[in-house]
Amino acid sequence: MRNQAQLITYVDRLAGDFAGVRDLLQGPLHGVFGGIHALPFFDPIDGSDAGFDPIDHREVDPRLGSWQDVDELGSSLPIMADLIVNHVSAKSPQFQDFLARGHDSPHARMFLTLDRVFPEGATEQDLLTIYRPRPGLPLTPVQAADRSKHIVWTTFTPAQIDIDVHAPESRAYLEAILDRFATHGIEMVRLDAVGYAVKTAGTSSFMTPETFAFIDELTALCHARGIEVLVEVHSYWRKQVEIAEKVDLVYDFALPPLVLHALYTGRTTRLRRWARLRPHNAVTVLDTHDGIGVIDVGPDASNVENLGLLSAEEVDELVEGIHEHSHGSSRLATGAAASNVDLYQVNCTFFDALGADDRAYLIARMLQVWLPGVPQIYYVGLFAGHNDVELLHATGVGRDINRHHYTPAEIEQAMTRPVVQQQLALLRLRNTHAAFDGDWTLHDGGDHELAMTWTNGDEVAHLAVDLAARTFELTVTVDGQQRSITEVTELTGLGAAPRRA
Repeated sequence: MRNQAQLITYVDRLAGDFAGVRDLLQGPLHGVFGGIHALPFFDPIDGSDAGFDPIDHREVDPRLGSWQDVDELGSSLPIMADLIVNHVSAKSPQFQDFLARGHDSPHARMFLTLDRVFPEGATEQDLLTIYRPRPGLPLTPVQAADRSKHIVWTTFTPAQIDIDVHAPESRAYLEAILDRFATHGIEMVRLDAVGYAVKTAGTSSFMTPETFAFIDELTALCHARGIEVLVEVHSYWRKQVEIAEKVDLVYDFALPPLVLHALYTGRTTRLRRWARLRPHNAVTVLDTHDGIGVIDVGPDASNVENLGLLSAEEVDELVEGIHEHSHGSSRLATGAAASNVDLYQVNCTFFDALGADDRAYLIARMLQVWLPGVPQIYYVGLFAGHNDVELLHATGVGRDINRHHYTPAEIEQAMTRPVVQQQLALLRLRNTHAAFDGDWTLHDGGDHELAMTWTNGDEVAHLAVDLAARTFELTVTVDGQQRSITEVTELTGLGAAPRRA
C-alpha cells in the first residue's frame, strides 16, 4: 500500500460504475489518492448487506462493469478488495445445492453447523460465552429438501451463512477467490469479519488463538500471490494492538471516537494517550461505510476490569454528543432503530457528527493525516456529506444514512465547496510532501493542545492544534522554505509541495 491517502467507496454510489470512478480519479480528483478500496463489487451489489453477501464472490456485478474495467482502474491506482471470509449468501449456488441435496451435496461440509462445533451438544453457558456485538444467537435452523434439519451458524444475518473455514471445500472456495484477485491485479485484501471466522467450543469464538492461527494461514496464502492483508476487527483496544503485531495492517477504529471526544470537550488527554499507544502499521479513518464505533474505545465487554480509552460514562456522553450535533438524525439510524445489525456503532456522517462545522472537520482530518499510518477517506466524507435521512426512510437500513448515492451534478456542486477544496489540498499535501516518509514526533503540551512533527532530512511538516479554541498552525517546507499556515483558506495553496521520487 502506498504511503498516500486512499479512497474507500462503493463504486455505484460514487460514480455509477468502474468507468465513472476511473474518470473521477483521473479528472477532478487527480492526485488526491494513491489507491482505492472498492467496497464489494461482486455479484450482486444490492443483496441484504450492500454487497457483503455476494452470490458469486468471483464475478463483478455487470451493472458496474467487468474484470476488464477493474484491470483498467488498477493500471493507474492500486486496488484493495474485500475477501469476505466468514460467510456466503444464502442465495449462493453452494448453499442452494446444500438445501436441495442435503448431505449428498458436494458443498455440505462447507457450511458450519452447530454440531460441528459442539458435537456433544451446547450448554446454555456455552452459547452465552460466544461473543456477540448484537442481540440474539448466531444460529439459524434450516431444512433441506431431503427433510434433514440443520442449525447453521449465521453470525450476522440469516441471509449470510457462515462457512467452516477449516473444511477443504471452504479452503478451495477462498483460494479460488484469491486466485481471481491475483489474476486481475488486486494488490491488497481486507479480511472482512475475520474475527468471527473460527468457532471454538468453550471460547468466545472471537479473536481467539485459533483465529490468529487462521489469519496467519490466510495471510500466507495472500502473500504467496503478492497480495497484502488488512485485518478488519472492531474490538477492545488492547486486542487491536495485539493484532497489529501479527499482521500487515490493521484499522485504527479508535481514532474517530477519540477525535470527536477531543473536539467536543476541547481536551486532548485521551487522544494523546492513544497516539502514544496505537500501532503505526494502521489504516487511519474518520468515517467508514459502517458506523462510528464505540466498542473500540470503551471498556472490555468480556472483562470490565479492563479499562477503555474512554470510560463508560464518556462513551455515553460521546454518543449523545453525536446525536445532538446531528440534530437527532443519527438517533433515527442507530441502536435498535432502523434494522441495525451492529448495536455498538453510531450511524452518522462524520461531518454531521461535528455539527457541519467546516473548521472542526478540517482539524479532524488534519489529525488523521498527521498520525502515523495510511489515511483512508470515505467517499461521503470526501465531499463533507450530510446524513441522508431520505435514503434512511426509503430503505429502513440505519447504515444507509451514511451511504448516499451521488449524482454527477451533486459531485460537481460539492467540489465547489471551500471545505471540500481545502480537504483535497490537504490530501494532496499528504500524498506529495517528503516529510511524511520520515520520522514522526509527538510533542508534549497542555490539556487542550496537540502537536506532531514529521521530519525527513530538511523537509518538515508540523501540525499544532488547540482543540478548545479550534485553531491550528501548520508549518511545512515549500521549495526549501518553511511556510506557516493558520487559516483553512490557505490550505488550497499547498498543492505544490515537493513530490517524492
